[in-house]
Amino acid sequence: MTKNTYFHRVQAQTPTRFWINNVTRNEAHMAIDAGAIGCTQNPSYTWKMIDSPEEKHYTFGILDNILKEENDDSEALMKLQRELIAKIAEIFLPMYLESSGRSGYVSIQGDPFKEDVASIIRFARFNCEAGQNLMAKIPVTKEGLEAIEILAAEGVPINATEVMTVRQALDVCEVYEKAVKGMKNPAPIYISHIAGIYDEYLQSTVMKYGIDVSPDALWQAGVSIAKKIHSIVKEKRYNVGLIGGGARGLHHFTEMVGSEYCVTINWIGAADMLIEQDPPVVQRFLLPTPESVTDELVEKIEDYRRAYMLNAIRPEEYEDFGPVVLFRSIFEKSWGSTLEFIKNRRIGLRNESANMDKKELDS
Repeated sequence: MTKNTYFHRVQAQTPTRFWINNVTRNEAHMAIDAGAIGCTQNPSYTWKMIDSPEEKHYTFGILDNILKEENDDSEALMKLQRELIAKIAEIFLPMYLESSGRSGYVSIQGDPFKEDVASIIRFARFNCEAGQNLMAKIPVTKEGLEAIEILAAEGVPINATEVMTVRQALDVCEVYEKAVKGMKNPAPIYISHIAGIYDEYLQSTVMKYGIDVSPDALWQAGVSIAKKIHSIVKEKRYNVGLIGGGARGLHHFTEMVGSEYCVTINWIGAADMLIEQDPPVVQRFLLPTPESVTDELVEKIEDYRRAYMLNAIRPEEYEDFGPVVLFRSIFEKSWGSTLEFIKNRRIGLRNESANMDKKELDS
């Protein structure tokens, strides 16, 4: 692929970087060729691989070997996810090594149904053992923040995810600074603000309750929060990376251009479309959101006020904040589907083995 595609030009002309989300092996190679310098995988990844015509047989082979040794379905799923994502990390490893760890990270999350401090820490340690460029993806809830402090002090690279509010992002910054104080070369941390999912939630809320709000203002909601996080992080000189995620439209990439965010998008339906459309590289992110927009959103939408204002939400409320619940539910649905598949796969393999034994006895 030519090195003058849209994403290559974004990287050459701006501080914005392209990361790819939830990729197959082939998509990983294509994304790197197109200019991706990092990758986020999430708990829906194993279901994607099981459901993928090009990847399912490869995935079944790995799973069947795991099931021979692992009797617990939940543990089997954790091992399957780790092995699948470790393969993607191998694809990004040369980039990681050549950049001395500045690029080439691949993030991996734990069981979305088990997000207490102990479980988060166990999953993070387990997952990151599988590759030097694997990064633990941790939800920014009250328990997640406790886990982040412990893991950052241990030198575990972290992607702090499910961030929907300015307060969550600042809490991560403060916890991380405390954890790595005095360390010469702390492991990196990235804060993933999920603007796309946040916008999806706000749009459904507006429709559900018939809120009279300007479509132009609503369209800017998620990015306006991303702008505020970006501004405060730079003003206070927090040593953290920023990721923009959960894209639900091409504007969730294009409107971020000019920022110091790494913007993660899917290959199908986002990255491939931007490569095909090849739009001009236009930097709009650093233009301030009009006060008339933020004023209207704060006044009319309570979940925007809680996300945008610095002290409108507390850590104990993060887990049950509507946009966070929506985001987590996507993972829970896919994780549950994969668990059910593993259960049935195990039964099928046992029946197959029993039939083979019976045939041998009969012969």
